Amino acid sequence: MCTSNKSFAFLYVAIGISLLSGAEVRALAKCPRRCSCTRDSVMCVGTSSVPRIPPNDIISLSLVNGSYREITEGMFTNMPFLQLLDLRGNELQCDCKTKWMTTWLKAINATVTDVFCAGPPEHEGRKLTDMTSSDFDCMSTEFVLYQILPYESISVDTFAFKNDVYVAIAQPNVGNCRVLEWNYIEKNFRSYDNITGQSIIGCKAVTIEEQIFIIVAQLFGDSAIYKYDDSWTKFVKFQEIKVSKISKPNDIEAFQIDNEWFFIIVDSSKAGLSTIYKWSGKGFYSYQTLHEWFRDTDSEYVNIDGKSCLILTSRSQDPAIFEWNQKTKQFVQQSVMKHMEDVIAVKSFRIKNDLFICLTRFIGDSKIMKWNTTQFIEVQDLPSRGSMTLQPFSFKDRHYLIVGSDYTFSQIYIWDSQKKAFTKFEEMYVQAPRSFTSVSTDRMDFLFAASFKGNTQIFEHAIVDLSL
Repeated sequence: MCTSNKSFAFLYVAIGISLLSGAEVRALAKCPRRCSCTRDSVMCVGTSSVPRIPPNDIISLSLVNGSYREITEGMFTNMPFLQLLDLRGNELQCDCKTKWMTTWLKAINATVTDVFCAGPPEHEGRKLTDMTSSDFDCMSTEFVLYQILPYESISVDTFAFKNDVYVAIAQPNVGNCRVLEWNYIEKNFRSYDNITGQSIIGCKAVTIEEQIFIIVAQLFGDSAIYKYDDSWTKFVKFQEIKVSKISKPNDIEAFQIDNEWFFIIVDSSKAGLSTIYKWSGKGFYSYQTLHEWFRDTDSEYVNIDGKSCLILTSRSQDPAIFEWNQKTKQFVQQSVMKHMEDVIAVKSFRIKNDLFICLTRFIGDSKIMKWNTTQFIEVQDLPSRGSMTLQPFSFKDRHYLIVGSDYTFSQIYIWDSQKKAFTKFEEMYVQAPRSFTSVSTDRMDFLFAASFKGNTQIFEHAIVDLSL
């Protein structure tokens, strides 16, 4: 009797399967599509995704010329007996999602064919088997809401005193300068003292000869300086700054030159005089006036090539740079930044050896500028319509810049060392933000967000492991 080839093939396969164990039959039955399987090996060619392979005792695995770019963690942990994870022809991204493979491949002690990384750029062309866990920078960050302070504010200043960290918050609507301290037990910021006044727009702390002063600027009535009194364990009024001197304060900046302490109060009134005060050993006295009739908006003290400088911005003139004259012991205007009118704030920061400033504009683009040994040149502009603050800050080796907005979400940018520019990182919502201040304490990093129309918010700078 004759048997057709088809019947014979079926009979052969049936006899072959009958010789296998039940587990082996189930494994062959679940062989992935576009793959061929035996009792101890699996070969897949040209698959568009990593195939799901059931738990078994295979010792050889080939995934050749696939069109996938990553292999997620745990896909092969059910194959403890592998002796050969063949990955030729796959354009793998050797990033944090692949970090687990470097550890796992060494743990199983299998022979691995040469697999070359297709990216990212810093690992392109390297062998996967030559890489170690230390080659992957998988630590990222995010800003997580940590604490809400149920009141509005316009400025935040941080200072250290007696090995503790404090924060001074100006609350113009209720006339408070609220001082907070870090609670090491509850792990939050709590009220420590409260300086009352009228429409307080700025609280700036200065530590001089182991004494702590807070300069309180207010729109109505005299501004004042408060000093911490150990016997009262609170801040008490130390000195007044007459309204005839400063009629519409807009910013306070403290600085030190040749071991002498100064602070400047920026006056934004039409007939205002931004005034520098100097510490005499017993009190502060008016030392120098700057920028008459220019409606100044902000100031920034910065060291430029070893020289002490003040940058002043105003509503009616381009930002001006004043340089300290060692002979006359006065600030003298040196230059202006042309075509930068209507700047409402200026901040400086450094990245490695480079000095930058950022100029905030409420309408139009804000500017990032870099010092090139002779002048500040523009290196980047940022959309900032509705912004009253552009704040640079750093945590460890990460450099950030946040653009506050009255109209939409505030944008956080992070410095890209390869592009030499800030790139978008994260958004956060703060109602009418007026200042952002970084505060570090108890091995934790925070960002305070002052809101003119909502609650003051504290965000934690949280570390995230992208390889998990």
